[in-house]
Amino acid sequence: MKTIVFDIGETLVRDDRYWASWADWLDVPRHTLSALVGAVTAQGLDNAEALNLLRPGIDIAAEYAAREAAGRGEHLDDTDLYDDVRPALAALQHLGVRVVIAGNQTVKAGALLRGLDLPADFIATSGEWGCAKPSPEFFARVLDASGALAWETLYVGDHPMNDVFPARAAGFRTAHLRRGPWGHLWADDPQVQEAADWVIDSLMDLTTIVNE
Repeated sequence: MKTIVFDIGETLVRDDRYWASWADWLDVPRHTLSALVGAVTAQGLDNAEALNLLRPGIDIAAEYAAREAAGRGEHLDDTDLYDDVRPALAALQHLGVRVVIAGNQTVKAGALLRGLDLPADFIATSGEWGCAKPSPEFFARVLDASGALAWETLYVGDHPMNDVFPARAAGFRTAHLRRGPWGHLWADDPQVQEAADWVIDSLMDLTTIVNE
């Protein structure tokens, strides 16, 4: 294993702040939006559908811009990271593994992530690349960033449709992370278990995989 590539949302970064800020912006109870995110997750839909359920026909891009203009836009700091992120990424680098972070996030999120000075060799987002998961174009960019062959690269994520299935189709090794709504809901699904080389509960489990 020469390179490990990490998804971002609910793999490295908790989505608590993200959904709470949307609920506050739309002036609805946080629990209401959280429950709707769970509902669309269970249906295998994109999580943005939760916003459409609250505000049918919502222009998410326009609302995002309005939030930014109002000073209520995206924010990331160390409190948004899962506890195992820094130690796991640092341990992997110490083992000689190239660490890449690449997920479906905005241009601003990419800048914010780089500002956290994570133990990573490369960070990019779909907004910066102009393509998003689960498209083959996104995973072609991931392969370029990997600096290794596909079978020498492990893609780690929580979402079957965005992470495990398309990464496997692109020829990568895959690890499904039992974390967040998607990770817990789909971890025991037979199709996920067949497509994933590993199902893990912590990013620290990756150090054992590398040492195998």
